[in-house]
This record gives sequence, C-alpha cells and structure tokens, in this order.
Amino acid sequence: MLKDIYKLEERDLLTGIKGRFVHNENNTIGFITLDAGSVLPEHAHIHEQTTQVIEGKLELIIDGQTHILEPGMLITIPSNILHKATAITDCKVTDIFCPVREDYK
Repeated sequence: MLKDIYKLEERDLLTGIKGRFVHNENNTIGFITLDAGSVLPEHAHIHEQTTQVIEGKLELIIDGQTHILEPGMLITIPSNILHKATAITDCKVTDIFCPVREDYK
C-alpha cells in the first residue's frame, strides 16, 4: 500500500521528539524528528530496533556503549537492551521495530 509519510498523523512522543508511524503484520516503521538537544531517556523494550539517521547527528548509548550516528548510518538494538538517544543537532531518523509496536498504533 502506497503511503505519503508527510500525510501520516504526527504524534508528540516527548518534548522535542515527534513521530509518524506505519504498521504492517510484522513490524512498525517510525519516521521520527528530534530537535537538537532533545533526549529519549534510557529504556528497553521487547522489540528489536533498527535506527537509521537520515539527517543530523544523533548520539545513541546502547548497553553502555556510545555511538555517534550521521546520515547514512544505521545501528541495530537487540530486544530488552537498555538504550538512550540524544539529538546533537536537529535529526530525522527512521526506526524499524519488530514485532509491531502496539503502543504506537
């Protein structure tokens, strides 16, 4: 099914972080914007996650290890692993979660 990302409902996730989501049978794809300086606090979930930076510079701390992601870079986060994100600059990222994120529906 064809979707226009910019016509999807945008949701406020946290201060400075917004997302638009598409769900299929097996996964959720999130199109996320983060304002510079915004922080996604440390958390873990049952979902395996792949994060790709489209624009900007993002710091991800995964299981205590710091990674700096820039456009074209991606990283996978295993299920149930603590992770945290901080937007160094304004960012656009694509997150893919498996299984589906029911909480984002």
